[in-house]
Parts: sequence; C-alpha cells; structure tokens
Amino acid sequence: MTATGNTTAGTFAPRPGPAPVGRMILAQAALETRMLLRNGEQLLLTAVIPTLLLVLFASVDIVDTGSGAAVDFLTPGVLALAVMSTAFTGQAIATGFERRYGVLKRLAVSPMPRWALMTAKTASVLAVEVLQVTLLASVALALGWSPAAWGTAGILAVALLIVAGTAAFSGLGLLMAGTLKAEVTLAAANLVFVLLLVGGGVVVPLEKFPGPVQGVLELLPVAALSGGLRDVLQHGGGLPGSEIAILFAWAVAGLAAAARWFRWE
Repeated sequence: MTATGNTTAGTFAPRPGPAPVGRMILAQAALETRMLLRNGEQLLLTAVIPTLLLVLFASVDIVDTGSGAAVDFLTPGVLALAVMSTAFTGQAIATGFERRYGVLKRLAVSPMPRWALMTAKTASVLAVEVLQVTLLASVALALGWSPAAWGTAGILAVALLIVAGTAAFSGLGLLMAGTLKAEVTLAAANLVFVLLLVGGGVVVPLEKFPGPVQGVLELLPVAALSGGLRDVLQHGGGLPGSEIAILFAWAVAGLAAAARWFRWE
C-alpha cells in the first residue's frame, strides 16, 4: 500500500476531532427517540391516553359537540392533545430529570453544541408525533371519521399547524424544565396537561364557556392548535391564519425565554 498524507504503508493515522454537527444531531435524535419509545410512562402519556379519550368520547355522547359526528369534532382536538403531550408534557418531564441527574451538564460540555442538542430533542419529538398522528388517524377512521380536507393543501395545512404547535409547546416545556426543579416540573406539567385537556377546546367546545373566559382560552396554544386543525379537518377550511399567528407567537416567546433562562445544572 502506498503511503499518502498522514498514512504509512499498511497503516492509517487517526484523525481525532468531533463528528460533523449534522451527524451528531441525527445520532442524538435517534437515541432520544429510542429512549422515549422504551419509556412506559411516556407511552402512556403520548399514545394510550389520547387513544382512550378518542375512543371513549367518540363512542359515548358525553359532550355535546354540535352538528356532525362526534368523532369529526374530537379527532382534531385529540391530535392537538397528542402534540402537547409529547412536545410539552413529556419533554418537560424527561428534560427536567435529565437536568437533575446531571445528564444535560455532561452533554453541555461535549463537542455537540447546545443548540444542536435542542435540535435533536425537537427532531425526536417530531418523529414520535408522526407515529402518534398515524395511530390516532387510523383509530379515528375506524370509528367513522370523515375528514373534510384530505388533499395536498389540507395535508400541508395540518403539517404546518403541527410544526407550529410543536415549536410552541417545546419552548414552553424546555422553559419549565430548565428553570424549575424536576419534581416541580413533573407536578406542574401534569397539572397543565389536565387543565388544558378540559379547557383547551380538546373535548369540550370553547363555545360552552362564558364569553370572557372563552376569549382568554382561545389564546392558549392547545386551543389554537385544536381550533386550527378543526377548521381544516372538520370544516374543510384553508390555512387558519389567526391560529397560526397565535402558535408562532407562543413559539417565539417560549423558545426565546428558554434560550435566555435555561439552566444546564
């Protein structure tokens, strides 16, 4: 073998150094996704509870959802709940305990930039959400769901809403995980999940609330996401500009606050 560069005949000199950032992000995202899918509590939160809620409320007339089949109203709301459960509740709890056990402190001094770690976490969330949407859509179709928008424009509108909602919830989840103790994050994230399940337009129409309360609830990210998905999937509307604007406003505020106040130790 001919020697070239830093090599000699039959040997190769090592080239120490960090891997390309893109490769680090992909590897970390794959690891985060595997860890999440192996966690029974996370699966309960992200898959089992939304599926049970969809089946229960679509099969029993507990809540008056207005005209049309109950599953047509409930499916967009449960999809929004699934996004919140993964991007906000699950991510806040997991990141909070990673911070408590010193995992984030060690990752912060690794060759991977901090922004790359957050990017990997977000990519992991999006991968899990694809599985969630596939599962919930399949269950909803089996229950008789008939989406009003099923073409390219509708799919793109749904995808944009989910990405915007993911950014909004991720920012809020990371802010909570990076500023509060892990035990406080655990309690607060679960409490917010329950409160927004009831008051976020997921299974109970916002029209059932008093006028002033309804106006406030409409500004919540889960209400904007569920309302936007409902406009597209139930009513066949175009891209809901006001809901997108609300979600992007929450995303910018949450991610900026998380970047500013997140404590790695």
